[in-house]
Amino acid sequence: MLAGILANVVLALAKILGGVFGRSHALIADGIESTLDILNSAMIWAAIKYAERPADSDHPYGHGKMESLAAVAGSLILILAGVGLGWHSVREIIHLFVSPAPGDIPASFTLVILAVTIITKELLFRWLDHHGQRIGSKAVQVDALHHRSDALTSLAAGIGITLALLGGPAWAAADDWAALFSCGLIIFNGLQMLRGSMGDILDEQISPEKMEKILAAARAVPGVSSIEKCRVRKSGFVFLADLHVRVPGGNTVNEGHRIAHQVKDRLRQSEFQLSDVTVHIEPE
Repeated sequence: MLAGILANVVLALAKILGGVFGRSHALIADGIESTLDILNSAMIWAAIKYAERPADSDHPYGHGKMESLAAVAGSLILILAGVGLGWHSVREIIHLFVSPAPGDIPASFTLVILAVTIITKELLFRWLDHHGQRIGSKAVQVDALHHRSDALTSLAAGIGITLALLGGPAWAAADDWAALFSCGLIIFNGLQMLRGSMGDILDEQISPEKMEKILAAARAVPGVSSIEKCRVRKSGFVFLADLHVRVPGGNTVNEGHRIAHQVKDRLRQSEFQLSDVTVHIEPE
């Protein structure tokens, strides 16, 4: 993640300067979005470090929710950035319609900056997304999507600048239309990220496929008759589960207690990343 922050610093500076001297609104918009990515990545990195703190007396379930909060904040930053940059692009387009004088053509060297950006950002996306899926972090995946969003906006900017270069001054507005399209992508990705992140904040149930695997593992424990209820929620990088397990009604308390511990141990030792499992015994 720190490598991504450093890459964003270099790319943001190159794009903003390239956009100013190369007369490209799309490249400036892309550079501003990269600047926001720097702040977003730094915030997520700090939040993940905080989320890794162990449980204490004040936070018996740990500090994992901080990771989800960072993902929500990062999504909101992306949405607000898209709205702000989109409004600027709309104003430029309206200005060209009101005063239809030929606009400035972006410099051709801006395409080189965009090509480097697209390759770098796509590589960063793939690396961070793989890492985020491996550790189960929505915040890291949100940060990865920031890089994919930047690659897409750079691609859109490159198309707009190319059209402006090929079409001459009459096509100068293509740069602004590309910037507007980029903002639409930024807002769409931000909303998608926000939806997933809010699910973690609101303790959304895990997918039916994962739930069925957990239920199958619990049913396989000797002595378990059936599962009455199962709830699993995400907290940071791990999951917490609550189960109501049915056992034969004639079992002793000790037998029920032993079965409950076997269910808990089996689920915690599985691939489900369950840091804690609470088992409530019910008579069949």
